[in-house]
Amino acid sequence: MTTYLRECSVVFRRQIRMNLRNPAWVLIGIMQPVLYLVLFGPLLKPLVASFDSGTTNAYTFLVPGLLVQLGMFGAFFAGFGLIGEWREGVVEAERVTPASRSALLVGRLMRDILQLLVQALILVGLGFAMGMRGALTGVALGILLTLLVGGACAAASNALALTTKSEDVMAPVINIVMMPILLLSGILLPMTIGAGWLQRTSDFMPFRWIVDGVRDAFVGNLDTSGVMWGTTWALVLFGLAFWWGTSVFRKENA
Repeated sequence: MTTYLRECSVVFRRQIRMNLRNPAWVLIGIMQPVLYLVLFGPLLKPLVASFDSGTTNAYTFLVPGLLVQLGMFGAFFAGFGLIGEWREGVVEAERVTPASRSALLVGRLMRDILQLLVQALILVGLGFAMGMRGALTGVALGILLTLLVGGACAAASNALALTTKSEDVMAPVINIVMMPILLLSGILLPMTIGAGWLQRTSDFMPFRWIVDGVRDAFVGNLDTSGVMWGTTWALVLFGLAFWWGTSVFRKENA
């Protein structure tokens, strides 16, 4: 176990050094949810009372959705960097080391999750500054679920990167996947205000339950079915994505 952790740490430190050379990417990743917070939040103020979302505070409603969006969108693009590393021969160089193949993925996920944590704290801090109200325990749980979502998406992105080995293929695949997720997860507007067929379709969208769970957590309702299902789906998605990512890394390095 000590050897495995050391291998993960070596990969993690290398990835962090790469990020520190260009820290602008941390800010670029958070720009979209911040813009939604600043520009879209005020539009929700006269509407949020009619959403039946458990809160009348527009930012308490919006920030949880933006957190999940940050976890999804930011982490889904992690694989583009891996394609660059593969093209430059970094992945090939790692193949000849005795390091565990799963450590090559875990070290990268540690970097992605740390970066997401920094971005999530910035977003939540801005939310509080703009008038968001939330239970601290629930906010902490919401951030934890966001990290699980981010880890799942980063693992899937890395697996897709090593499978396609092409930005030209990966980019449209991500866009095709992300668009229905964004529209059917209730990130910006609750699905309860949509048509019946939209609500029924969104019931099959795991991210919708995660968004609902994070929103319930933010208002302090930690014992709801929304929190239970949101946590369950976050764990399931993380487990499946980690299994896929590990399998692809092992196959790639076999």
